Amino acid sequence: MNRYPPQHVGRFPSPTAADSASPPSLRDHPEFPPLRRALRAFGVTAAVLVVGAFLLYVLLSGFAPGLMNQPLAGPLTLGLALGLAQFGLMAFAVWRYTVHMRNHVDPVVRRLRSERDRARPGGRPRPAQQRWPRAW
Repeated sequence: MNRYPPQHVGRFPSPTAADSASPPSLRDHPEFPPLRRALRAFGVTAAVLVVGAFLLYVLLSGFAPGLMNQPLAGPLTLGLALGLAQFGLMAFAVWRYTVHMRNHVDPVVRRLRSERDRARPGGRPRPAQQRWPRAW
C-alpha cells in the first residue's frame, strides 16, 4: 500500500468543453507518420554508416596492426589515413542530414504548423520564430 497521495491530484484542471474544441494534435495528421518514418530512416542509416565505419576502424586497429601500419606516403600510414577519413565521413553525414532536413522535412513541418495555426481557436497564430541563427 502506498503511503503517499498521488502527486497529480489537484495539480491539473479537469477537461472541459473548451478543451474538446481544441485543434487535433499534429500526430493525428495523416502526413505526420510518413514524415516521422522518413526522418527515422535517414537518421538510422546515417548513424549506422558513421558508427559502422568507426567500429571497423577500431577493430582493424586492434586486430590488424600490421595492415594499419602499412606506409602510404612518407609518414602517412593506412591507419592514420583511415582515422583522418573519420572526420570527412562525419562532416559528410552532417552535411547530408542538413540538406535532407532542409529539402524534405522542413517544408512539410512548416505546412503542418501553418495548418495547425489556422485551426487554433481565436485564429491567432503563434509568433514567428526567429530566422537567425537557423537551427539544424
